[in-house]
Amino acid sequence: MMKKMVTVIGLGITAMLFMSAGGREQPAKEKNIRIGIAKIVQHEALDACEQGIQDSLKARGVNAIIDLQNANGDMNTASQIAAKFKADKVDVVVGIATPIAVALANTFKDIPVVFSSVTDPVAANLVSSLANGSGNVTGLSDAIPTGEHIALFKEIADIATLGYIYTSSEANSISALALVEEACKAQGIGLVTQAISTSAELRQAAEAIVNRVDGIYLTTDNTVYSALPALVQVFTGAKKPIFSGDVTSALSGGCMIASGFNYYKAGLATGNIVADILAGKKPGDIPVKFLTDPSESDLFFDLDQARACGITIPEPYLSMANYIFENGTLRSK
Repeated sequence: MMKKMVTVIGLGITAMLFMSAGGREQPAKEKNIRIGIAKIVQHEALDACEQGIQDSLKARGVNAIIDLQNANGDMNTASQIAAKFKADKVDVVVGIATPIAVALANTFKDIPVVFSSVTDPVAANLVSSLANGSGNVTGLSDAIPTGEHIALFKEIADIATLGYIYTSSEANSISALALVEEACKAQGIGLVTQAISTSAELRQAAEAIVNRVDGIYLTTDNTVYSALPALVQVFTGAKKPIFSGDVTSALSGGCMIASGFNYYKAGLATGNIVADILAGKKPGDIPVKFLTDPSESDLFFDLDQARACGITIPEPYLSMANYIFENGTLRSK
């Protein structure tokens, strides 16, 4: 009898040891968070946004496996990236720029999709309202004050006819075109437009309009910015000024004026949205984010280009700038 009791007790102890070592009572291992981040094309602004997202997640203590992808301006590649993220069972996806954000939103209906640097998310059918996200989708808009920019360009450079190049296949570019047309009408400025489909067409488009305009205005069109040096070469060669709605891409010189928000800070704000979602917030409850604080925007003047174009930048504007490019050197305030 005693021997039988000892045997039963021994079996009980063995079972307890098994349960504590790996049975059902063992706490489950914490799942690795996987985040897919994709940009439509590589250029300075989107690269800065991508880095800001990663730095923001790190600052918020998000320990995740991050998969960075670049669609190289190709929508087929964007769709392939979306399929890859789905196969990898990521927990959140981030699309930097409209085409890649749309590809992700079309693929994912049950996990959070966060867009960044999308000019008009409503027109792109990513959300139905700016007041909140839609279902599993929310993010950040890079809409810029086009009317204010063109008024400033007219004042400083005495623009009578403005050039504008846009990507006909991108929803954000079509939306931006409407704003440019409206601003030119309000300022009494003529407008010459040229549509492109790929960045390889940018130089030819610039050459087609450079002698018909007094200067060119660039909104946040990723296809244009991915080949910006080609446009800069054409317009600086003709001594015609360029106004860029993206400061990050203008810092190496060539654009006489650049005004817009800081894309690195846009990435930080986007990363915060992702961190909030991982902490439990629902994308549909998060309004579309805009960078409206003055500290999140930059103003840039290239005095070398201004002199080449025979234009003097008024001192009050120079005093407001936080970046000045002169004698081939960039200085910041």
